[in-house]
Amino acid sequence: MITLHYHPGDASMAPHIVLEEIGAPFELRLVDRQARAHKSPAYLRLNPNGLIPVLQEDGLVLYETAAICLHLADTHPAAALAPALGTAERAHYYKWMVWLTNTLQATLLQYFYPERLADDAAGAAAVKAHAEARIGTLLDQLDAQLASHGEAWLLGPAYSAADALAFVLCRWTRHFGRPARGLPRLGPYLQRMLARPAVQRVYATEQPAQPPV
Repeated sequence: MITLHYHPGDASMAPHIVLEEIGAPFELRLVDRQARAHKSPAYLRLNPNGLIPVLQEDGLVLYETAAICLHLADTHPAAALAPALGTAERAHYYKWMVWLTNTLQATLLQYFYPERLADDAAGAAAVKAHAEARIGTLLDQLDAQLASHGEAWLLGPAYSAADALAFVLCRWTRHFGRPARGLPRLGPYLQRMLARPAVQRVYATEQPAQPPV
């Protein structure tokens, strides 16, 4: 049985979506952030970084959101959540998965936790402002990717695990002055994501904060 350690609306929402798309049996285990359960000795034995999510399966303990999504797509090929190995499409899939976690998500974390990079309130405010501006350019890049092929999903006509991760990260901008939903291609893309039955099931379970995107 697959177990996903999650918290509503966190990065764990991406592998949760992938699991719903796959249709394999799994269980969710809530990690109570308010109680700092992600910093407890038991959780740190699973992920020494104290971050959510963690996936467990038959002795495997895996952390890092993108790695979990990649693993699930690879181990459930019938769900067709990744392009074929050895193709140019697969290469671009890797590129976008790494970009989403290493560039967009990393910059979003600077926005939400600016105090980690500053010594005082003024410095934290500057970090946050710079991060928001940078995130704006990254959302433009995502918007341009969708415009480049005119298809429904991030990589083109075929839905992939990259869409689950992109959706969750775009959702994190919902309270920005210029949220992802306001961009000409990202807005309709996010609505297409919300319409997917797997995403609807995740929202019904997690009950994430509003607005939905």
